[in-house]
Amino acid sequence: MNKLKSYAASKRGRDTLLCFGIVIIAYIIVQAAIAGGGISSQIKGLLVPICAYVVMAISLNLTVGILGELSLGHAGFMSVGAFAGIVTTTCLADAIPLAPLRLAVAMVVAGLFAAIAGVIVGVPVLRLKGDYLAIITLGFGEIIRVLITNVDFTGGAKGLRGIPRITNFAYVYVVAVITLIVLYTLLRSRQGRAIISIREDEVAAEASGINTTYYKLLAFTISAFFAGV
Repeated sequence: MNKLKSYAASKRGRDTLLCFGIVIIAYIIVQAAIAGGGISSQIKGLLVPICAYVVMAISLNLTVGILGELSLGHAGFMSVGAFAGIVTTTCLADAIPLAPLRLAVAMVVAGLFAAIAGVIVGVPVLRLKGDYLAIITLGFGEIIRVLITNVDFTGGAKGLRGIPRITNFAYVYVVAVITLIVLYTLLRSRQGRAIISIREDEVAAEASGINTTYYKLLAFTISAFFAGV
């Protein structure tokens, strides 16, 4: 038995090192292609949005894939985080002249605001059964969209202009890797196994003493946080 546990642990360790190696090699290849002019300006401009949507997809997978609840308003959390981040970077332009540090602070603030929105939506909804979560998150996303397009503060349908660009491929790639590591670690923890058990059989999980409402809200809030980031 001990040999089996040791073999499993060593295999997991090798798999983890292999994944990290692939991630580092991929980053080096892309950076080398950028430096050598092997990537067109159009593709280079898409690298930051691609990594941002990778983070979005990973966060959405926590709710839809791991928790097993259908959320149709995830873009609303992303929008809340976007405008919270814009306000933060604008207000801290003089206080924090170092762009990477200002970006890090803005992403944390954006994630926190999105997480708060996730709690506000999740507390009344996650106690319900069936498709109520999908319906209400869809409504939440529409409310955010209507507010953004009809409030002067957000620039209306044209959006905000003149926002200084302080990010690049390296920053968003690191954020995507950190997001993946955090959620991978969560899934291998006691909380992650509880979330998976809810997806497999919520009635059995509740009968086993798992606080299903708490773990649903935990997964939903973490998902909203990274959507905001």
